[in-house]
Amino acid sequence: MDSYKRGSHTVWDCKYHLVWVTKYRYQVLGGDVGNRCRELLRETARAHEMIVHAGSINRDHVHMLVSIPPNLSVSRAVQYLKGRSSHKLLSEFGILRKRYWGQHLWARGYWVASSGNVTDEVWAEYIKNQTPPEPDDDFNVT
Repeated sequence: MDSYKRGSHTVWDCKYHLVWVTKYRYQVLGGDVGNRCRELLRETARAHEMIVHAGSINRDHVHMLVSIPPNLSVSRAVQYLKGRSSHKLLSEFGILRKRYWGQHLWARGYWVASSGNVTDEVWAEYIKNQTPPEPDDDFNVT
């Protein structure tokens, strides 16, 4: 019962695993862009009373395990997360404005699964282990 959140007339625990990708799968979320994206997603989640339990920003996609309050639909929550982060990142990083001249950083759509069919620990571990593939060690440059 301690992990449940409470509203004036509700007791809830709604966790979702969300994944979305950059438009054209361009690998632009490294370095400063990725760090700023993480900050923006955390701020947006906090502003809408969402709780981020785990997250991973890879070069071309984002994974998040998020608690979303029942008064907010999943699609609206994703709209807030993707919309604000896209707008802010495109306004702050000139390299993104040049690459995404159509003002769309994220591809359309997203993937979502409720954490009920898999435990939260499994999702958190999966997200934690999201790492980009390492280059082949047998490839030598002479």
